[in-house]
Amino acid sequence: MNVRQEEAQLAGPTDRSRAHATAHSPSYFSLMRAAPEQGEELIDFCIPCNPYFPTPEVFGVLEQNLSTILKFYPSGADTITAELCGVLGLNPQTVVMGNGSTELITWIDHLLVRESLAVPIPTFGRWTDQPMETGKRVDMYPLPENQGFALDVDAFVNFVRHRGSRVAVICNPNNPDGGYLRRHEVIALLDRLVDLDLVVVDESFIDFVDAEPYPSVANEAAIRPNVVVLKSLGKNFGLHGIRFGYMVANPALADRVRRALPKWNLNSFAETVVFMIRQYMSEYLDSLRLLALDRESMRYQLTRVPGLTVFPSQGNFLLVRLPGGRDGAVLRDQLLEEHNLFVRECGNKLGMTSQFMRLVVRPERDVRRLISGLYAVLYESGNRSLSSVPPPLPAPTPIPTPTPLYDPLPASLSTPLQTQTPLYEGDRRFDMLSSALPPSI
Repeated sequence: MNVRQEEAQLAGPTDRSRAHATAHSPSYFSLMRAAPEQGEELIDFCIPCNPYFPTPEVFGVLEQNLSTILKFYPSGADTITAELCGVLGLNPQTVVMGNGSTELITWIDHLLVRESLAVPIPTFGRWTDQPMETGKRVDMYPLPENQGFALDVDAFVNFVRHRGSRVAVICNPNNPDGGYLRRHEVIALLDRLVDLDLVVVDESFIDFVDAEPYPSVANEAAIRPNVVVLKSLGKNFGLHGIRFGYMVANPALADRVRRALPKWNLNSFAETVVFMIRQYMSEYLDSLRLLALDRESMRYQLTRVPGLTVFPSQGNFLLVRLPGGRDGAVLRDQLLEEHNLFVRECGNKLGMTSQFMRLVVRPERDVRRLISGLYAVLYESGNRSLSSVPPPLPAPTPIPTPTPLYDPLPASLSTPLQTQTPLYEGDRRFDMLSSALPPSI
């Protein structure tokens, strides 16, 4: 028996279950340490990663440079931010990079939230937990399940006014349901809340949207007095472990947050990946197209499981409601222990119950195993073979419209670096099936 097996034997099944007893998902590492070495590979339907990016080639480059990445200090955040802005066509004065979007949420709370914050629930837990930890009043607006957890702008604005909230936050797309508010609706919300201290639009999953070509309001944040747009790079690029994200705001707001951050808050892995984005942008855009097709195919297959309710999503995950009376925590543990499937039960999310699960979009072969596990746990005492699961519906044929990584800034604020050529201009649509990237890429 090797060390890994001994650790797994000592940990036992209960240790894997105990990993869930926190406000957020357990780490993949903690599950792997407690997992037996034999058996099927653990398939992760919990952590919202991009399964198609980085490509094996990108990982190969990182592996070749691993000793250099680990041995030497990174550049300062200003150098890494300048490269990111050069690639995306953003003004560096309006951009602040952080060690993950959570670091930026923490500093936004400390610096820009004074007394109260309104946020729809359910949503990403740090938007409720962080301000409560610092003594702020959090006004929670429940999203109605009977409306698919959709955000009604008029009702939310009225709620903010009634409660007297000084800061408003929305996640778009929302987590855990993937609900999406179209760009013109978000702008209308910003217009109506212009008198607040701050309005935050968390766009951590915006790159996965295919409902419209330009979903982001980052360009609006750069010119408005009280708006911050938050972006995640780890979720989009499938690199959660690197911890990097950024915010866009007018130069004064951005500078206030930037001055509070450590000079070396970004690590060498983050720097290496940012300087690789330009070269591998085509592969990244392809990954978004593939994921959008997988999302639709997975949704169709889940709707065929009797009693399962599947909510519409523009994120890289789907929210499902279990058949009446089923406990998601029990089902989660059974899927993990009996089928080596890692899912996110939402009972510890404000505004949800344990009857809800968030399932990350994954390729067809993985979804087949998930469907098999769900049938086995929900409707059978033993395992159901893959061959007995109904065949999947064909993937939809339309190719989704690609999502640009940014909206063009007004000319007065758009000052790309002279030594950089933006990957694409704001007035030009990309076609993922034909190379629209400059020849230098």
